[in-house]
Amino acid sequence: MINDPRLIERAEILREKGTNRSRFFRGQVDKYTWVDMGSSYLPSDMLAAFLYAQLEAWQQIQSSREHAWNFYHQHLQGWAAHNGIKLPTVPPECQQSYHMYYLLTPSLQYRTELINFLKAESILSVFHYLPLHTSEMGQKFGWKVGDCPVTEAVSDQLLRLPFYTKMSTSDQELVIDALQRFRF
Repeated sequence: MINDPRLIERAEILREKGTNRSRFFRGQVDKYTWVDMGSSYLPSDMLAAFLYAQLEAWQQIQSSREHAWNFYHQHLQGWAAHNGIKLPTVPPECQQSYHMYYLLTPSLQYRTELINFLKAESILSVFHYLPLHTSEMGQKFGWKVGDCPVTEAVSDQLLRLPFYTKMSTSDQELVIDALQRFRF
């Protein structure tokens, strides 16, 4: 989707693997050639079939994920408040996508020790991401560590809990029990 008409032609070229192929099919050029960078953004038939099956069951999938998200949220409130952990917040005017459940720990050291503790309990928990501005590509654009201190702090403190569509309540109870036994 493009919200600036000046970008439509370039977006079309990028989508067409860097060629002016669409202009050729519309009869605007005699032959098409490469005119810019681009790539193939089309999913394979296998990925399209997989997506189609998920789209057919999206309400069931979303309902299952909503249940899992709400279960964590309900059962971690007291523990989080007692341990200085922040849980996800969803502003009232927003809709929740239920794509993950995370904790915001007080520090990088706390998060690291919690990940290690959960790992010893055979529970996979991971940090979420490294900020884009600290990546190799971000640095090519002139960004550096320290340019976005809030983003960097959140990146150091964010911990993703196990969360998937078919996650059972008993699996979540194991995670919650382990969290409640953790001592920093």
